[in-house]
Amino acid sequence: MNEQLQLIKSSIKSIPNHPKEGIIFRDITSLIEVSEAFQATVDLIVGNYKNQGITKVVGTESRGFIFGAPVALALGLPFVLVRKPRKLPRETISQSYQLEYGEDTLEMHVDSVKAGDNVLIIDDLLATGGTVDATIKLIKRLGGDVKHAAFVINLPELGGEERLRSLGVEPFTLVNFEGH
Repeated sequence: MNEQLQLIKSSIKSIPNHPKEGIIFRDITSLIEVSEAFQATVDLIVGNYKNQGITKVVGTESRGFIFGAPVALALGLPFVLVRKPRKLPRETISQSYQLEYGEDTLEMHVDSVKAGDNVLIIDDLLATGGTVDATIKLIKRLGGDVKHAAFVINLPELGGEERLRSLGVEPFTLVNFEGH
């Protein structure tokens, strides 16, 4: 693992039994408190997508905003928010998706993605891929194309990478962690 990736991984704190027993929460707030690690994270994602013809960057609520906005800025691209219901002020479309216990919904502005947009999705963590699957559906409903999604952390055991590839989206992750 190169020096930047080691710095990123070592800056992420693992919190056992949060939010519930048996879960190890991967805390990116500790990463963004280390400016060198935060900068390395943004630089590595930007470097991977610099010449990929991306036209918009979409970040999912809420930690996807932390990484998506500086990536979009560095690429000189618009940044689009995907949020929980009733958080966006203009007309929106919504997409429900399944959680481990229940259902949730995401929304985005109807005018934020146009036909022909080549969209990069960014979030902090890839687990099962449910959130990004819903985000992909929103973008496609507005006519956008999604071929790439970037994450700081991947939990390979939960199958998110395979899920995204089955949807025609290639995941890019910086660090892997074992467990849930």
